[in-house]
This record gives sequence, C-alpha cells and structure tokens, in this order.
Amino acid sequence: MEQKLEAATAEQWYRTRAVGDGVTWIDEPFIKEFYRCNIWHVRGRDRDMLVDSGMGVVSLRQHIPLVTEKPCAAIASHTHFDHIGCHHEFEDRRVHAAEADILADPTRAATLADPYVEDGIFTKLPPAPYSSTEYAVRAAPATVVLRAGDIVDLGDRHFEVIHTPGHSPGGIMLYEKASEILFSGDTVYDGPLIDDAYHSDLGDYIASMRRILDLSVRTIHGGHFPSFDGERYRDLIRQFLAEKDR
Repeated sequence: MEQKLEAATAEQWYRTRAVGDGVTWIDEPFIKEFYRCNIWHVRGRDRDMLVDSGMGVVSLRQHIPLVTEKPCAAIASHTHFDHIGCHHEFEDRRVHAAEADILADPTRAATLADPYVEDGIFTKLPPAPYSSTEYAVRAAPATVVLRAGDIVDLGDRHFEVIHTPGHSPGGIMLYEKASEILFSGDTVYDGPLIDDAYHSDLGDYIASMRRILDLSVRTIHGGHFPSFDGERYRDLIRQFLAEKDR
C-alpha cells in the first residue's frame, strides 16, 4: 500500500535566494525538480518584474513579501500550470498574445495540469485543503498583451520580449541587452526540453532555436533547473538542433 505523503505548511512552501544583478530566485522545494518552476524576481527603479509565478497552491504575495514592495509586472513565459498559478494575485499581468486566451481561461487541459498534476509530483503535499484531483489555475486575464520586440520597462532596466514558439505557441524569453541577462522560460534550460506537449510545434521550436543561437548572453535563468552561462546556452541549443533538426 502506497504511503500517503505528509503535507508541508504554507510557511515552508517557498524558498528564496539572491543570485546577483538584482535578481532573486524563488521556488517550491517540495515539487520534484522536473515539475518545479523557477520564479524570478527582478528589482527595478520604478517597478519590479516577476517572471512566472509557480503552481499557485500557496499565496506568493502573502508568503514572499519581496514581491509586494513596489508595483510588479507579472510576466508569463508561457501558460503551463507550473508557471502561472499566482498570476491572479498581481494587478499587472503580461503574456504573449498567442496564449492570452489560456491565461484568461486556464483549464486543466490547456495548462497541462492534465495529465501532470498528481500527488506523485510532490515530495510533500501542499497544505490543506489542497487536492491534486481538484487543482486548477485561477483565471488571470492579461492587462498587457505582449508581442515580439516589446520592452518591459522597469525604469532603470529594460527587457526585450523575444517570442520563441515551439514548446508552446506563446513562449517568450526576456533579454536585458545591457547586462546580457536572459530569462529563457521553457525555451532553453539545462534539463530535458519538452517538444511534445499538445500545442508544441517542433518545426517552430527548431526555427526559434536557430534564431536565438547567437544571442549575446552572459547569464541565463531558465524556467527549470539551475542557471547557466552563455557557453552552456549555446551547447544546449546546438545539442537540441543536432537531435531534432534532421
């Protein structure tokens, strides 16, 4: 008989670490690594930026005061369940036009909660009254719809929206040219990349990877797994293209 997992408390659910360049990494340690989204908080002069917001099983704003210190633009790198769960907690919500409909109506099927969300993705369950069978992302209609080339302006920092369809139709990366920092979402991270979700398109993914290969990057903060440098970035893209572009 399979042993039931114990539940974590809300106070235990998140952890944070400053990683330099005004960036703080936030994650949910009781979600197994493959399913665990990296949440990135970026300090700006006029407003802050949040790249993705986790599963939404515990309030981010209530338990991570950092995200409430000033106006904060909550950006969705894409709309899978593990990346948009707390977007409804923010007044400024941004997503690429190709997935704005999902952020507004995040069904279990559209967000990939089906088939992935089950107790087995956790090492400790979220606090009660959480239920994997009842889990759903709350609707969070975009207040700003993004397109390629748009700039997220934090006052003293500016991040360009790079549209990278493939993993999903509205996948984006956010690039700060001045620092060569890249928030790469699920387009590129140092782990197994997914190109077979229901709305993935391998041809688009290959085209996106070719287009971003020569981007001048110093530090890459991905949607999953540890951050990495520009050399590893190019190695990962070349490896993907060698395997898929045949």
